[in-house]
Amino acid sequence: MELEVRHLRALCAIADAGSLHRAARTLGVSQPALTTQLRRIENALGAELFSRGRTGCRPTLLGRAVLSRARPLVDGMSALVSDAKAEAAAAEGPRLRIGCTASRVIGGWLRRLRLRLPGTDISLRVDVSAHALLRAVDAGRLDVAFVHEVEGCPLAVPEGLEQRVLVDREPQFISLARDHPAAALPVVDLADLAADRWMVDPTVDGEWDGLRRVFAEAGVAPAVLHGDYLTAASLVVLGEAVAPCQPTSGPRDDMAIRPLRDDPLAVRLLLVSRPGADMSAVYGELEAAYREAARGVAGYHQWLLRHRSPLALPAPGAPPQEFPVPADSAESVDCFPPPRPRAESLS
Repeated sequence: MELEVRHLRALCAIADAGSLHRAARTLGVSQPALTTQLRRIENALGAELFSRGRTGCRPTLLGRAVLSRARPLVDGMSALVSDAKAEAAAAEGPRLRIGCTASRVIGGWLRRLRLRLPGTDISLRVDVSAHALLRAVDAGRLDVAFVHEVEGCPLAVPEGLEQRVLVDREPQFISLARDHPAAALPVVDLADLAADRWMVDPTVDGEWDGLRRVFAEAGVAPAVLHGDYLTAASLVVLGEAVAPCQPTSGPRDDMAIRPLRDDPLAVRLLLVSRPGADMSAVYGELEAAYREAARGVAGYHQWLLRHRSPLALPAPGAPPQEFPVPADSAESVDCFPPPRPRAESLS
């Protein structure tokens, strides 16, 4: 078998993900197909490239040597394709290539950008991995990335990229079945959920590590299910699990969403771009879209008001308004994160 760029890309994905399962999801293939492909690559080279264990895949000595040669080739091919597309598109007009982890504000952001930048070809890539998006910006395959950073699990932002913080600390709420006892409370303690099964997507950068840290600090050890949040939604509705969720998510009639006391789960929202790029309009429309989404969800809007956040107020230029302090209410609008590809948050 002759090695091709796609084979090298698969090796890099396995090394980055640390497991065949996560790498297969990143590549958009089934795990058996990726396992077969890896076996064929190893047979062609005559030795194992990864040691498989219960904790995942780790490169062997030969694997590290192959990866050190493979990564520049994969990046070079990606850059070649990206540059060729850029030259081809230059004659057709301006374009904006956006990457993001999953977020409820993306639709409003895109709508605003299309109105603000008429004639611009705007593309969108949603990915479970913030790190993959940051590498794509660094390599010139994306112009900008809107990502979340789980508190306690800092992102490795490539040197030289410019960052703008949209929200320094966005709390993550909890989604519950409508008949869960804690759903009757305006604010939920982690201890109230210690006997529940929690659903978390371990393929989202920092998500499982962040949740594990919060459990340890609270002194609880609930059962944990690993899977995507589309599956989590169905389990929450049935009362089989609880799950973290983004506070900007829209309402659902079949589940409840409540803030956690003292906001132990949180993320930072960042817009990252290449140096020298004028992202003022892009950032401005993102901020406006986020403000609109936040004000449209009663539970989160109340949280913002209690914390006197400027995001709870109308956009600059609108009439000034006082900061009312609402009473806690169990009638918050309910929310749940969208299915991933994906992620904002621990969400």
